[in-house]
Amino acid sequence: MKNTNLKKCFTASLLGIIALGGYAQVNYVEPPIMGWSSWNTYRVNINEELIKKQADAMISQGLDKVGYHFINIDDGFFGFRDEKGILHTHPQRFPNGMKGIADYIHSLGLKAGIYSEAGANTCGSLWDGDKNGVGVGLYGFEHQDANLFFNEWGFDFIKIDYCGAGQQLDLEEQERYTEIVNAIREVCPRNISLNICRWAYPGTWVSSLAHSWRISGDINPSWESVKYIIDKNLYLSAFAGNGHYNDMDMLEIGRGLKPEEEETHFGMWCIMSSPLLIGCDLTAIPASSLQLLKNKELIALNQDLLGLQAYVVQHEHGGYVLVKDIEEKRGTIRAVALYNPTEETCSFRVPLSVLELEGTTRIRDLVKQKDERSVTDFIQFDVLPHGTKILRVEGERRMEPTRYEAEQAYLNQFDDLAKRKRGIAFMPFETASGGMTITNLGGHKDNYAQWNEVFSEQGGPYQMTVQYIPAEKKEREISDRRLEVTVNGNMTVVDKLETDRSKGVAQTTFTVNLQKGYNVIRIGSRFSWSPDLDCFTLTPVK
Repeated sequence: MKNTNLKKCFTASLLGIIALGGYAQVNYVEPPIMGWSSWNTYRVNINEELIKKQADAMISQGLDKVGYHFINIDDGFFGFRDEKGILHTHPQRFPNGMKGIADYIHSLGLKAGIYSEAGANTCGSLWDGDKNGVGVGLYGFEHQDANLFFNEWGFDFIKIDYCGAGQQLDLEEQERYTEIVNAIREVCPRNISLNICRWAYPGTWVSSLAHSWRISGDINPSWESVKYIIDKNLYLSAFAGNGHYNDMDMLEIGRGLKPEEEETHFGMWCIMSSPLLIGCDLTAIPASSLQLLKNKELIALNQDLLGLQAYVVQHEHGGYVLVKDIEEKRGTIRAVALYNPTEETCSFRVPLSVLELEGTTRIRDLVKQKDERSVTDFIQFDVLPHGTKILRVEGERRMEPTRYEAEQAYLNQFDDLAKRKRGIAFMPFETASGGMTITNLGGHKDNYAQWNEVFSEQGGPYQMTVQYIPAEKKEREISDRRLEVTVNGNMTVVDKLETDRSKGVAQTTFTVNLQKGYNVIRIGSRFSWSPDLDCFTLTPVK
């Protein structure tokens, strides 16, 4: 159905990547939002004066000067629905209503965010005993509430939770969120930033509906929580981009983490392009935490107009190396994270070839905001437990990549909500490249893994070697697994595969033709399962 409001509400340079003569032209995209949200510190215990003080502090602390522009009011403002179904604000907490709050926020040059629930009852009603959260969700009032929030009250952002819809009513996510977003698009004459809060990656359908979406349960101010959320997002880079982002939840900076943990928390949120929503009391934030939140060099990674999420290129001794392009696609400048989630100091030794760089390479530590010595062969640092080194790395030349990991692929039927009994998923395997594979690939034409930017400098014939793990033998299951490898629409079928899993990682090699520039490679199996996939390498045929 054609929707003329779609451009009004949800466009902002979201054209992404357009094929052009075998290469790609990048149209810069809307970056993740930055601001403050009430939930982490106050939960439902909010009121008019509290929100105004936080908005004032955003200005007085200078956070608006470095990009923080949203003041988001989470659960707790609800009052009741009257006999006509009209939503009212909590009379004691917000005696002057929400329009006045939004107007006040706008008067400071900031943007205002609001909260609602996809079902009838809010998370605060279920988890905090807030009786005012009963019956005030969007369920059955989608158009009416959208008009109220965005046209009458004037809010610019909405977070849509799923406690009442999921925990209580067990509604279907894609259907429910599509209904809500369509209602907003039909009612709203402005660009609204929309966040879907389902506490797991919802599914590949989400990028057509939202600017951002949660990929984990709620954060709390502990290292275990920060580590858990980073772990959830390590292999989701292919699902972000083109102005849409994996949301790692609100920031717990200034709420009791150790200094190195705060640096990891903020640095990883920045390099992984998560929305940056401060969750502490801005009127009492420690000076060191404020300084970190205002680090312009880290913020630049998050707000980089390529809008990319860093992805894992090396995983050894418990440490992870993540990388992404900044400033220019396939340029010589890249952002790198050396992330140590372990309890011991981790020694990183990263060959420049892993980062697709060569020549004399300049390095800058973005947390410390100082230059390190240049290197010509590898990057080497020791990183403390729970610590992360965030680097800007500039080489002389960009190399053509040779290895593509399975866990870097776009998985068309990825199912983090576990709706399918045998859904495609990430699966650790000790001897696999990077220690990770994808499992339950194939079995349907739509259950494939796809790499959308396989790059070749000159094009031509390549030897493609696919590494895989033979399937475990299951009772009453035929051993008919195979690989269907499609390169720019041309399929190669490999059905003579190793079946003995005890042999570990196996491989198969064949010739493919790549075009100059970007190529699309898809692996799956339409009529049978595929073996667990490790990676593939590409070597030009001399």
